[in-house]
Amino acid sequence: MFKTVIVDDEPKNLRILKQLLLDYCPRIQVIGEATDVKSAFEVIRTLSPDLVLLDIEMPYGNAFDLLDQLMPVDFEIIFVTAFDNYSLKAIKYSALDYLLKPVDIAELQAATDKAIVKIAGKNVNQQVALLLNNFKSQQTNLTKIAIPTMDGFVFLNVEDIIRCEANGAYTFIYSVKNEKVIASKSIKEYEELLPATNFCRIHNSHLVNLNRIKKYSKGRGGTIIMEDGAILEVASRRRDEFLAKFK
Repeated sequence: MFKTVIVDDEPKNLRILKQLLLDYCPRIQVIGEATDVKSAFEVIRTLSPDLVLLDIEMPYGNAFDLLDQLMPVDFEIIFVTAFDNYSLKAIKYSALDYLLKPVDIAELQAATDKAIVKIAGKNVNQQVALLLNNFKSQQTNLTKIAIPTMDGFVFLNVEDIIRCEANGAYTFIYSVKNEKVIASKSIKEYEELLPATNFCRIHNSHLVNLNRIKKYSKGRGGTIIMEDGAILEVASRRRDEFLAKFK
């Protein structure tokens, strides 16, 4: 059984989430509850859970204030929130999990299963530190991203990413240090996650950092040369959108 604490400022939400975990997540054991930052800090420090289901907005602070106080952390986190806002982008950049209220049973099961697999990992402190750094930055100024791989995470500066290349359900990410990271997410997810001001999907297979392009040659769609020497085709249907980025 995996010891779990639930943090939510609404008693009704606590009861519902606790019952869902009891009914549908048999490996999860709820050992404590809290409704604000102060009580959550005390419960987590006292009970040392494996997993915390954490509401973002609370009285007298929020989840990020709590995590600041708890660092370093040795438990997995699933954020549970009613707000689909800028804070979720910071969470996505950190490759941490979140659920939107009302909580979907299948998504809750998937998130807890994933957390159980990760509990034995050693990346949670880096992920939380990255989350807090990104949250304190402006939404458009998130500087670092956690890349999930088959055996953990690679942490990259966004500006150091040269290009992303699709490979089925995976993505090859190339950085300025001649590093190739095989990410266990699709290129579509990175197209949505990386800032559109700096990144452009030029082809079904390629997402590029506009600041890392060395040369563009005209053609039906055209071709570009990237800083790592890669020569990439710009799809004709994406050419106008691509060129408009430079106006």
